[in-house]
Amino acid sequence: MKNPQEKKPQKAAQASKPPIFKCAVTGILAGCANGFFGSGGGMFIVPLYTKWCKFDEKKTFASSIAVILPLSVVSIIVYAVCAAVPLKEALPYIVGGTVGSVIGGKCFKKVPVNVLRKIFAAFLIFGGVKALFFS
Repeated sequence: MKNPQEKKPQKAAQASKPPIFKCAVTGILAGCANGFFGSGGGMFIVPLYTKWCKFDEKKTFASSIAVILPLSVVSIIVYAVCAAVPLKEALPYIVGGTVGSVIGGKCFKKVPVNVLRKIFAAFLIFGGVKALFFS
């Protein structure tokens, strides 16, 4: 029998937080991508948060969305100040993107992380091939 006065095993040490520097560099890269291309910050956030900062993959995908919103707001303001926002032409995409975001957000919890990873990679490859050969 165990001695009741024995100390219980301590919980495993929590994973150390990544240095602020790594998070800041990731944010800078995401912001630059968002500013240059109008989107695309997730292509930096997801791989760097998971590999470099050692964040949980499922949380990284969700965090990517939370980070992209303020980046997009800043980008739209900069583009608007430069008179480069064709709001009339963008409106259908805004509506469609909003609907798609709700659908994707609701499906997110049900999709295993390995499937999310493959979908993300497929979109990156598709976008890269399209930009290189069909633009």
